[in-house]
Amino acid sequence: MGLMLFMVIIMSMALLYFLTMLPLELPGKTIGSAKECAGLYYLQVEDSSKELQANSCAVVSPNSFKSVKLWHYQLGHPNLRDAELIQRIGAATSLELRASGIHYTFAPCVAVCKDPRWGRCYESYSENTEIVRKMTSFVSGLQGQPPDNHPRGYPFVAGRNKIIACAKHFVGDGGTEKGVNEGNTILSYEDLEKIHMAPYVDCIAQGVSTIMVSYSSWNGVKLHGHHFLINEILKEKLGFKGFVISDWEGIDELCQPYGSDYRYCISTAINAGIDMVMVPFRCEKFMEELTSLVQSGEVPIVRIDDAVERILRVKFIAELFEFPLTDRSLLDTVGCKIHRDLAREAVRKSLVLLKNGKDPSKPFIPLNKKAKRILVSGTHANDIGYQCGGWTCTKYGSSGQITIGTTILDAVKEAVGHETEVIYEQYPSTNFIESNEFSFAIVAIGEAPYAECGGDNKELVIPFNGPKIINIVADKIPTLVILISGRPLVLEQSLLEKMEALVAAWLPGTEGQGITDVVFGDHDFKGKLPMTWFRSVEHLDQHVEGVNSCDPLFPLGYGLTCNKENSYD
Repeated sequence: MGLMLFMVIIMSMALLYFLTMLPLELPGKTIGSAKECAGLYYLQVEDSSKELQANSCAVVSPNSFKSVKLWHYQLGHPNLRDAELIQRIGAATSLELRASGIHYTFAPCVAVCKDPRWGRCYESYSENTEIVRKMTSFVSGLQGQPPDNHPRGYPFVAGRNKIIACAKHFVGDGGTEKGVNEGNTILSYEDLEKIHMAPYVDCIAQGVSTIMVSYSSWNGVKLHGHHFLINEILKEKLGFKGFVISDWEGIDELCQPYGSDYRYCISTAINAGIDMVMVPFRCEKFMEELTSLVQSGEVPIVRIDDAVERILRVKFIAELFEFPLTDRSLLDTVGCKIHRDLAREAVRKSLVLLKNGKDPSKPFIPLNKKAKRILVSGTHANDIGYQCGGWTCTKYGSSGQITIGTTILDAVKEAVGHETEVIYEQYPSTNFIESNEFSFAIVAIGEAPYAECGGDNKELVIPFNGPKIINIVADKIPTLVILISGRPLVLEQSLLEKMEALVAAWLPGTEGQGITDVVFGDHDFKGKLPMTWFRSVEHLDQHVEGVNSCDPLFPLGYGLTCNKENSYD
């Protein structure tokens, strides 16, 4: 549809039809088929801060398809330092989402996480702004690469094989005090702009269609009601022409108790510049109050005009009027071998080798594929759910065989020779270890899945008696430890000294063979730390506060290779 038809539709719409564009109604947890509101299709959306591949859920993105692969989380991406690979991952994601009937994904998260105590640390690419900026190439993977003459600030979606992206959470969500989710970021405007706003400039330059506002506050003012940052900075100074969307019930947090003065919440958020509001439970109440606010003049009609124009602009550019439903011709891309191979490549390139041999002159990795007997142990060695983390199948994730994939245990069995015996014991005893002649052990331990506030963690210790398992095993046989986590965790020096090798695998997703590709030597390690690995939470406080004397366990950019003693970026 051309610009003329676009303007005719806008001019012919009545106020009530205008207002039906603003709420993104999310009844229950899923949107099955496309719904119509005033003749305009709702957006089918999915939260792919983890790049989930198929999903009919609006926000919490439970993956309802068992045949798909799940990418590793964003914190592993910047280890690659490979914007082109990130773009390819975005392109694969867009194909599988389109095949599932989903037009809109709540990704990428471009938060600059300054404190791993934050429960959404794994959704961030890095603590380093420049690394996060590089990883915004995910936007052009999802939406397509805009041409050189594309007007700056305007949304861009290349066609039916691409989807609408959403940069989030505007702005400063990764900089809250002590990493408290939905907390307060205390910074000057100059620092906010330099550290946390810069990635949005890159997203806008790539034609990102939508931007989501953060639950958090900046210097005590909630972002969902921040007229200066949303309207004056994002829309006017940065020239963003797509639409601004709230987070899930985000406007309710503008008053205390949450949502108690709903009329105030609505007027404050809309007047601040939010164009579309996620309303999971009170859509009728929202429409009633917003209509009254417009009729009373408390929300100017020009504000509604602006919001509707922005929403329709994105829908036209994404061709949602012409092609509102599932493209069945793309179904073969869902979980296809090409995409699984891409996910496997991303896993092996994201791994960070932190230690290789008690004696640096005698590296422990690559492991011997022809070893007589290998012990595989630990809570995370045979658990797809733990490999995937939060926002997988449910908001908070779960354990077990939640979808099709390859566990670390299965990957080890596939990697070794036929003569090698692989024995799995999740919690091996000293007697068990001594009664077998193991060549070496692989211990996989780490965090349980979590999301948002449920992941805020003041201690950052390895759970599930992980250190105890390492001590028992490493006391008796040479041991490689694979840490599955959404962030750096406390590693006691005594524990680190006992193990022969340590690999940070982050949350690798379903393709466990990406890990064995590297630890058994088919590929070398390429990953570098996206965050500083602190010695203790006390050291972490000093690092976050910028104390120059802080001595980290491993610095930002650290990562060994098998071919060199050290490789530091």
